[in-house]
Amino acid sequence: MTNNVLDNIDMGRLGELLQQARNKCGMTQADAAKVIDAARTTMVAIEKGERRLKPTELIKLARAYGRAVSDFVQSRPVVQPFEVQFRAAYRRNDVEESQIEPVILRLEELCRNYMELEEIMDAPLPQNYPQDYEVMGMPSAAAAESIAIAERQRLGLGDGPIPLLRDILEQSVGLRIFYLEMPSKYSGIYSYDEKLGGCIAINANHPEERRRWSLAHEYLHFLAHRRQPVLDYEEQYQRKPESERLADTFPDYFLMPTSGLLKRFNDMYQAHGKFTPTNLFTLAHYYSVSIEALVNRLEAIKLLPSGTWDRLRDRGLKVRKVQQELGLEEIPQRTDMIPIHYQHLAIEALDQGLITEGRFADFLTVDRLEARRIATGLREYSSGIMEETTHLDLRQV
Repeated sequence: MTNNVLDNIDMGRLGELLQQARNKCGMTQADAAKVIDAARTTMVAIEKGERRLKPTELIKLARAYGRAVSDFVQSRPVVQPFEVQFRAAYRRNDVEESQIEPVILRLEELCRNYMELEEIMDAPLPQNYPQDYEVMGMPSAAAAESIAIAERQRLGLGDGPIPLLRDILEQSVGLRIFYLEMPSKYSGIYSYDEKLGGCIAINANHPEERRRWSLAHEYLHFLAHRRQPVLDYEEQYQRKPESERLADTFPDYFLMPTSGLLKRFNDMYQAHGKFTPTNLFTLAHYYSVSIEALVNRLEAIKLLPSGTWDRLRDRGLKVRKVQQELGLEEIPQRTDMIPIHYQHLAIEALDQGLITEGRFADFLTVDRLEARRIATGLREYSSGIMEETTHLDLRQV
């Protein structure tokens, strides 16, 4: 390694990578300082990016951490820091700042990693972005329905349910979507960068119905307010702005389009001569939405009397108990916090020797043992697909 390599490296970023690698292998700053025969204060300065590292020191530290030198000196995509954008967009108190700041930083890091993997594999994420939708001067409901219809047509979704909503927005649109753990009051984060494109984080701790609603909500921000970063949480507004009213309304029309909903409601009504609670639960399960969301939607289009949800709630409706009695299984929770495409880029890069096992673990934000388990699963998944399809005549599929 020559001095020129480190001369062009961002010392602050290198310090962060060294600190992460040291923490993962359980070493203290004092331990690391002994490796390079320096004082602990020197190691502190290195990890802060305040002291330039010598090539021989980097080699020794990489060896001590069980990493390759290339893990620390590879160039990374340069993007605008997410946290700066959000500070400009939202004013939070100190408690809220401390709660959500790590999540924003993690989303930023994951999106950077995603682009880095694309560059390593020379496989950029295809983007099928529409032009920004113009909604100035339009009532929220009319604008939301218009955009929902246009997007369903553009993506070929018809007027039925969208069971694989996240997959469609990731693969057919090209958004970077992560499910991250957040405090309960937060539902989603949206940001846009010219290089990264649309980036979304959804609260992994919420039930799947709410995740889907939150994802549609953030998608509207991408469609209509693309360059305006948003952090959504409960009770954040005294007077809700028009952009948020639009985003709140859009999921109703996008997840439960009027034409399809009317047809299915009428079919049920004609079959029984009335619309029963059983029909309500069955229809909500069909669209993979909450009972409350469906009732509110049916109230809005005058198919149920106003106040139906309030009356059901006041009577002590036990949603999960009724679902169990009707044999309606819970909507499966997505367990993949990181996009499948991201995971496959990482395993391909590992198997081709383009990244080390340690870097693979970093990309998946797990330890090495868990990284090996995930790698085995991804290889088995890919192998299973190939074994099942190798002998097919694709003209007859």
